Amino acid sequence: MTLDARLVVTRPAFTLDLALKAAAGEVVALLGPNGAGKTTALRALAGLTSLSGGEIVLDGAPMHTLATEERPIGVVFQDYLLFPHLSALDNVAFGPRCQGVPKAEARRAAAVLLDRVGLAAHAAAKPRQLSGGQAQRVALARALAVRPRLLLLDEPLAALDAHTRLEIRSHLRRHLSEFDGATVLVTHDPLDAMVLADRLIVIENGAIVQQGPPIEVARRPRTDYVARLVGLNLYRGLADGARVKVGELMFSTSEQLEGAAFVAFPPAAVALYRVRPDGSPRNVWQARIEGIERHGDNVRVHLDGPITAFADITPAAVADLDLTAGQQVWASVKATETHAYPA
Repeated sequence: MTLDARLVVTRPAFTLDLALKAAAGEVVALLGPNGAGKTTALRALAGLTSLSGGEIVLDGAPMHTLATEERPIGVVFQDYLLFPHLSALDNVAFGPRCQGVPKAEARRAAAVLLDRVGLAAHAAAKPRQLSGGQAQRVALARALAVRPRLLLLDEPLAALDAHTRLEIRSHLRRHLSEFDGATVLVTHDPLDAMVLADRLIVIENGAIVQQGPPIEVARRPRTDYVARLVGLNLYRGLADGARVKVGELMFSTSEQLEGAAFVAFPPAAVALYRVRPDGSPRNVWQARIEGIERHGDNVRVHLDGPITAFADITPAAVADLDLTAGQQVWASVKATETHAYPA
């Protein structure tokens, strides 16, 4: 492992206790709700927040005993924090110059990095002359210029508009794939995490609640936060073969399990009816509509009853069923759309 850390930060109303490892060439994303401890973890790795306990080991050497400027770490901050009086070239050359590299050599290396991120033609531009996407790439080049063994990215795409974000996300993934150190990315955006990261670590209240490859986390969420993040309805119950009891309901599922289990299904799998449906649906319950809102091209219906759930249906279906808040409806999910896994 390039990075092997235990981060303990204790504050009056909050404690972060996080074991964090990352291999060379690996991108690890920290996900979690506001206040979970993501930024605290990143600042602790960078040396901007003191540890209350634990250690930070990078390439086998302790880093937590070193001053911030002595750590072989590059940081891309959410607002990029480029020096406004310096050109893009001199912003990138700043780190090597602080390490004692001669000015001409530092500027040559900076020019190579700017070319690598596609900004050779903007070397003389000041930050105010750059677009958001260009500033993000200059910040990345500046972080890489110090030849870090650990790259820290704090919400690197948050300041970009939707169109620019799509383009820069693709560029960033390519640049990260060429970096031979470890990368830790903090984001609240599940798409950024899924596209950029090799592994996700989800933290809530300062502790890890789930981790693994993005596809595994997306398929098998273990908390309500993760379920909302990946767009699934999630429940905990007790399994007996292909049936899982969740509160008052008994769900038929596509898996065979015994004991504590999670049940998950996407909102798009939930069908709504004005009267109890006949025929194939095996999982049926009566619910009250708590709210109706646009959700992309569809409509998301908030349901309350023996369970709370989201249902995604078409605008035509809303009109056809004449749905309104406060109305009683029947909801159903096919067993083949209902997945269970051990809790």
